[in-house]
Amino acid sequence: MAHTLSSARQRMTSEPVRLDTPEIAQTRRELAACFRLASLYGYEEGVCNHFSAVVPGHDDLFLVNPYGYAFSEMTASRLLICDFDGNVIEGEGKPEATAFYIHARLHKLMPRVKAAFHTHMPNATALCLFEGPPLLWLGQTALKFYGRTAVDEQYNGLALDDAEGDRIASAMGDADILFLKNHGVMVAGGSIAEAWDDLYYLERAAEVQLRAMSANRPLKPVPHEIAQRTYEQMRAGDAESARAHLESGMRQLRARGIDFEA
Repeated sequence: MAHTLSSARQRMTSEPVRLDTPEIAQTRRELAACFRLASLYGYEEGVCNHFSAVVPGHDDLFLVNPYGYAFSEMTASRLLICDFDGNVIEGEGKPEATAFYIHARLHKLMPRVKAAFHTHMPNATALCLFEGPPLLWLGQTALKFYGRTAVDEQYNGLALDDAEGDRIASAMGDADILFLKNHGVMVAGGSIAEAWDDLYYLERAAEVQLRAMSANRPLKPVPHEIAQRTYEQMRAGDAESARAHLESGMRQLRARGIDFEA
């Protein structure tokens, strides 16, 4: 199902681009950790899904996984650095085609998005197969996303050109979570930690909702006023909680002997 990006090439430039800063190295480690954690939790689908992050100090460049590798194979050094024209600035290989067309356009058109995670993780994707709203405001975990979601109702096949990437970015708008009907989900964050935190809890909320729906009993939604207040309470500490969550995940990877930092 994955496609290699035929237009990808090494960019030739006379201007040196410094890509060995401590900030970039840390970004590589954090993004690689997210791939490994996603693999552990069963969020990947073969070699088809993709995560990206803007390169610190270079708003026109982004890190992304190379075509042909599973999430469980990702390391900091294996990640590619690409520009918005499809040039590989650093790294071996090419990005998967849909990864480039979705992530390049999202980062270019939406500077607020510093990390973008696209998956077909099973529970959140299952919600994309229903008519009507995907995520219901039933449980506390779901309320983390209250007012932060958008829905792309117009499944349009694979994202194999700029126009489809632009359409997906437009569908996301000001939201942080985009449910792509008949497809999967896109999570956009102001940092890698926030994107990871949202990805994890989105799948948990979806799993709980599907279990509740499978009981064939009436569902009890949370009233708007309570949902809004709970959302505000959660968002007040989200950045700090997300950072702690990612750092905890990185410690767990190290304890398991999973070398994502190489």
